[in-house]
Parts: sequence; C-alpha cells; structure tokens
Amino acid sequence: MSATSRSKQATPEQAELIKYWNEKLEGSDPETILRWAIKTYAPKLTMGTALGSSGCVILSILARIETKIPVFNLDTGYQFPETLELLERIRLKYGIEIVRRSAKLSVAEYEAIHDGPLYRIDSDRCCYDRKICVLESIAPDYDAWISGLRRDQGPTRANTPVVGWDARFGLVKIAPLALWTNKDVWNTIVTESIPYNVLFDRGYKSIGCAPCTRPTLPDEDERAGRWSGQLKTECGLHQVNESLTTAQL
Repeated sequence: MSATSRSKQATPEQAELIKYWNEKLEGSDPETILRWAIKTYAPKLTMGTALGSSGCVILSILARIETKIPVFNLDTGYQFPETLELLERIRLKYGIEIVRRSAKLSVAEYEAIHDGPLYRIDSDRCCYDRKICVLESIAPDYDAWISGLRRDQGPTRANTPVVGWDARFGLVKIAPLALWTNKDVWNTIVTESIPYNVLFDRGYKSIGCAPCTRPTLPDEDERAGRWSGQLKTECGLHQVNESLTTAQL
C-alpha cells in the first residue's frame, strides 16, 4: 500500500484499544511502556529519532530489552556534524544501528531547483519535503512508532498522550517519556553515562537542522531555539492538536 493510499483514520477497534491502553499506561515507567509496545506491535514497531536527549534515553532502555527494533533518523542533509557523529557512538555502545533515511533529492539537487536554500524563505515546505515526505514513505511498513515527545517540552506538546493515534501517518504513536521532565532525562543521562549530543554542552536545548537551530537562552523554553524568529516550533511531524490527542478517539 502506498503512503498516499494508506488510511489515516483509526478504526473503531483501534480507537478503543488506544484509549484503553493510554489510560492504563498513564503513569507507568518507560520500560513498562516499551515492553508493552514491543509485545503488542513488534515486528511492526519502529522508532524515529533526531538523537535528542529523550531519544538517547529511550535507546538506552531498548538496548536492555530489545535491540532489534528498527530505528531511523530522518536525515535532511542539514543535520549538525555532531548529530551524525552521535549515531556512531550509539552504535558502538548499544549495538543499535540507526538507519539514516533521506529525501530522494540530495541537498545540492534540492537547492538547485529552488535557486538556493528553501529554508530561508519557506521553512514549512523544506520540512515537509525533507522530513514529512520521507516518513510518509516509511509509515506503511509499520503499525506503530516510538517518539521522544515529553509534555514539558512546550505548549505544543503539553497534551501528549502515552499512547495516541497519529492521523498524519496512520500509526499508533507511543511516547514512553511523556510524563518525564527535562531534569529526569538529564539525571538519567548522567547517572547511566548515556551518549548524548555534545551540542547540549554548548547551550542548545533542542537540536534539529543546523541552519534552523540556535542555542537557547536560560529563561527560554526547550524548543525556543528552533526556527527562531518564526511563528513555528514544530516541523509538522508532531501535530499534537490534531493527531496525538486521544479526545478525538
């Protein structure tokens, strides 16, 4: 089934199950949530990660319980070198191979047809072409995906369910760290010596593509450094208000 023909609506049976498990797993620890996800959806379960702090913690848990869950990184061609270097450190420590999935056009080809970097004039279209279209091509191979979303990351993510329906991609979406705080994440990283992006040591709190990410000021929320100066803090992968809440189910 192609990405365009894939149904994006949950069936009544799916909706009921999602509602049940979201309520049942609310307050559970991340390992319990991940074990449930693996038992319920593997081998049709995947994880997408941009190697943020939350994603690194989830990978460390998967390394203890199941290293064969397919993990992908949406490689836009604009990622920081430090992010790409972290992929290798994760592989060496945990034996988890994170597959880089890219758009069909290289950055050079993409910029050639747009007379330069499109992110300068239309970052929404750039995100759509370089991220969302790629995930739309991946989604039909799976029934569920794991994300590193947390409720404390900002107002757009405040209602993130532990288990929800992602209407954009037609997948069950699982957020095992939804209830965790930034402090919880970093306490775990330090305590367990989990590899993380060295950019966090340079004032970044959330890391995406290099041209659209800046260090964050101490009094700013976690995602303030993303698309700074634009009325935007999300690339479109995580549309909380329309695809992650369970109220519509």
